[in-house]
Amino acid sequence: MATRKRARRYGPKASRKVERAMHEMKHGQLRSGRSGKRVTSRKQAIAIGLSEARRAGGKVPARRRSR
Repeated sequence: MATRKRARRYGPKASRKVERAMHEMKHGQLRSGRSGKRVTSRKQAIAIGLSEARRAGGKVPARRRSR
């Protein structure tokens, strides 16, 4: 059985943005959108990082759509 190499889903820009968001969250400095409330959730920090990477034109898969 031959193993195939897969393309990476997330580009380097995405990982940098998520890393920065996580760092800010851990130091209590990451704030969410319009409300400006402090982010405490790890999932939310990742979502913010990916969103920023998308806006900056990084390689990030499209957002999941709700049904």
